[in-house]
Amino acid sequence: MSRGAIRTAVADLLSDHTATQKEVPAPELPVTLDMPGKVADFLRIADQNSTERATLAQGVTVRRGQGHTLRVTAVPSVHRQFLARCQPLDGGHVLLP
Repeated sequence: MSRGAIRTAVADLLSDHTATQKEVPAPELPVTLDMPGKVADFLRIADQNSTERATLAQGVTVRRGQGHTLRVTAVPSVHRQFLARCQPLDGGHVLLP
């Protein structure tokens, strides 16, 4: 049997398997970002959902001179929610997705 025939047979057998894999979205991996302390304080008093509240509560405060930052680890969708909530701090400019 030729190599081409083997490749064709294997591709035919795996076509169902690979089609299923393409339909499943890749999981979002957590990302760690540092946000300024004033932004973190604003987000703490803003109306949030439980995921955002828990993410901020798990953040680690890092002192920076006279101020601080909050080191937050979350999936990118939660970080995008934080950015959307911070629009009033940016003078109302629209943030692109």
